[in-house]
Amino acid sequence: MTVAVAGVLFSAQTASASTSLPSKNTAHHCVRHTTGVCGWTHHQKPRDTYETAKCKDATLSYSRHSQGTCSHHHGVRYWFK
Repeated sequence: MTVAVAGVLFSAQTASASTSLPSKNTAHHCVRHTTGVCGWTHHQKPRDTYETAKCKDATLSYSRHSQGTCSHHHGVRYWFK
């Protein structure tokens, strides 16, 4: 679906398995983020290949981007991407 508002086109993404999960997490290092620490350096491993972060309340995150990850779960404890 495409919607034009004030001369700007917005395209709504359709939900599919390929866009709802990040690419397979095979990295053994973490990129720098503003919150949380690298899980690999603290001897933590992701539960599965798609987990990108573990929140401070122990919930898992499969977020594609770092912005807003675990914002409703007291922040990020460990990053895995």
